[in-house]
Amino acid sequence: MRQSGWGRRIGTFALGLALAWSAGGPAHAADFYEGKVIRMVVGFTAGGGFDVQARTLARHLSKHIPGKPAIVVENMPGAGSLKAANHIARVAKPDGLTVGMVSGATVMGQLLGRKGVQFDVRRFEVIGSPAPYKTVCVFSRKSGITSLAKWRSSPRPVKVGGTSPGASAHDVPLVLHAALGLPLQHVPGYGGTSKIRLAVEGGEVDGTCFAWDSIKATWAAKLKTGDIVAVLQTHLTKLPDLPDAPLALDLAKTDEARQLLRLGIAAPGMVNRYFTFPPKTPKDRVETLRKAFLQATKDKDFLSEAEKAKIDTDPLTAKQVMENFDSLLSMKPEVAAKLKKVFSGAK
Repeated sequence: MRQSGWGRRIGTFALGLALAWSAGGPAHAADFYEGKVIRMVVGFTAGGGFDVQARTLARHLSKHIPGKPAIVVENMPGAGSLKAANHIARVAKPDGLTVGMVSGATVMGQLLGRKGVQFDVRRFEVIGSPAPYKTVCVFSRKSGITSLAKWRSSPRPVKVGGTSPGASAHDVPLVLHAALGLPLQHVPGYGGTSKIRLAVEGGEVDGTCFAWDSIKATWAAKLKTGDIVAVLQTHLTKLPDLPDAPLALDLAKTDEARQLLRLGIAAPGMVNRYFTFPPKTPKDRVETLRKAFLQATKDKDFLSEAEKAKIDTDPLTAKQVMENFDSLLSMKPEVAAKLKKVFSGAK
């Protein structure tokens, strides 16, 4: 039976739709992103570890996005990246043109009911994380704290510089003090790790604790001369290039101490630097950026630059990041209450 002209037109239109749907994801993304600018909002100050990581990735991400949009990095520090996360959740348009790079402060802030949290991380359209956050505590040689033994036996509280609540540079020293009894004078409020580095070098504080790859990238010369010394590491396992710095978990004497170290430091480190779109960003753009992100983290030029900058490259997929969200947000209430007390600095 012969088809009418109308029937043939309907069939042709339907076939066209099917072909566009089956092959149109990348094509649609290319049409959308061509000639556009993606704004990458980093929740920390310029010159710090998050900033270095974001800018390095940004230089290689565009070529893996269909349409090759320009990428502009903008720093929006405040409250351990909560300011940037609130901006992504409540201000940025969910159009695929604003990406946030924020920290585990977003998850721990939500879990612990911290003031100023105006989002639910489970509604974010996560893109991925370039690497887990593996915190190491370092001190200046002139402080005299050049080993864990010297920290433990210090006749005075050791001054450790920190940032804002929720950031590792703020929370980690407090957990170490609670779990291991290390003598500590917590000095929070610095506007990013770059400011803390200056404070350590100037003798304002003795040391600090933040990501080892960031420390290597931003403090390389002083690590080489021994002016800055790695004293304690807090990840689940020892880092290959720090065989002599003890692991905090190995020093824990009670189950409670081990639980504090695992859930207060190691677990948040798995979500402590991640890229995300705002909630309700179109799914095709989310999937396009997720694919481009993973391709960029395997790009030989990116890996070469990351190696020179001493940046860790051990990417987590969006699924892995979100699974860690769920794991942390389902923490037992009594453990969360204990951590909330620790992070507040209460005795």
